[in-house]
Amino acid sequence: MTSETSDFLHLQHGNDRLARCILLVEDNPVDVDLTLRAFARRRLANPVQVVRDGEEALAWIPRWEAGEPLPVVVLLDLKLPRVDGLEVLRQLKAHPCCQTVPVVVLTTSGEDRDVQTAYQLGANSYIIKPVDFHRFMEVVTQIELYWCVVNKSPH
Repeated sequence: MTSETSDFLHLQHGNDRLARCILLVEDNPVDVDLTLRAFARRRLANPVQVVRDGEEALAWIPRWEAGEPLPVVVLLDLKLPRVDGLEVLRQLKAHPCCQTVPVVVLTTSGEDRDVQTAYQLGANSYIIKPVDFHRFMEVVTQIELYWCVVNKSPH
């Protein structure tokens, strides 16, 4: 995709969507840095809010219930301290205000049990983090392109 196409696509959604954040739930500082760098390379219009454990992620629910804008997408690792990612997913999808927020599991776990459970709990996508740096950057770029530009959200 050319830079001009990227700029055009970013202009296609309204200001309300631009203001909505991407919630990145990730405890690994290297993965946080790589994800933020991938978004920066694409000049991502949506702000990224990083939380480092499941408890911090769940602390957003009351804020959203109080009227703060919902995230355009949640990128959720499964192997988190304090509250694991599957429990975060379960609680997010149990709250009426969060049920339609897209949740993309972005994790190193390729265990069939984790994949099945994530989808049963309402995950919208399950992506195993690539080990290769360039492939990781490509995957994060595709996530951003689909969920923040192409996908039509109910919010």
